[in-house]
Amino acid sequence: MADYHADTAAGLNKEETARFIVDLMHRIIIHHGLWYAEVRHQMGTDKALTILEQASTTSFAIQMKHLGSIFGFDMVDGVPSSLLNMDEGALLELKERLAKNWLVNDGVWFQTIEQSEGLNEAKRCNDSCWAHFSPFEARTIKARLGLSETPGLEGLKRALGFRVYASINVQSIVDETATSFVFRMDECRVQAARKRKGLPDYPCKSAGLVEYAYFARAIDARIRTECIGCPPDDHPDEWYCAWKFSLE
Repeated sequence: MADYHADTAAGLNKEETARFIVDLMHRIIIHHGLWYAEVRHQMGTDKALTILEQASTTSFAIQMKHLGSIFGFDMVDGVPSSLLNMDEGALLELKERLAKNWLVNDGVWFQTIEQSEGLNEAKRCNDSCWAHFSPFEARTIKARLGLSETPGLEGLKRALGFRVYASINVQSIVDETATSFVFRMDECRVQAARKRKGLPDYPCKSAGLVEYAYFARAIDARIRTECIGCPPDDHPDEWYCAWKFSLE
């Protein structure tokens, strides 16, 4: 963290002001998350997700309008024109980079807690985090795709293709019956990195049981989730984890 020697932020020099701006961005992100966490605590997840969607849409539009006036871009149907004007290859690279940054951020949080408090505490926090992130991600994707309240297994198949993981891992879907299908994570960046280092699979089953069940249920409350295999379970070379989704 940089040391600021001015009595107020107005007295910072150019470099200090730039660093202070980065800090302000971080404060906005944290404050946004704290608002959601408190509303969820006070009113429950479903109500909080509805309010989050309304508040974030309004806040984003206002903030981007003001930032656009400074950085010289317009908003086109809610999207910065600078993104729309990017080369398609660069845009895809940015999408993948953001997905990787999400994974990096997730890993840093885990490792920071693990180093400070131990593996069990890190896993406990990780599993609880997924219990909140999965419904949020599902609701976001559901709205983006315009899925109905009960889109069934076909809706879940589409939604799985828009998770953050879908941009950085290799996954596949195998139809099983008219009322079920199997989702497989064929290549996982986290597990592949451990394999390259000669490390055993990370035992992610406890998190996966929360992650996939909560995601599927948020897409359609009738869908049930069953783990076919996930580390520390043994698994074939063709996939790292597999999940069966059934429609009641």
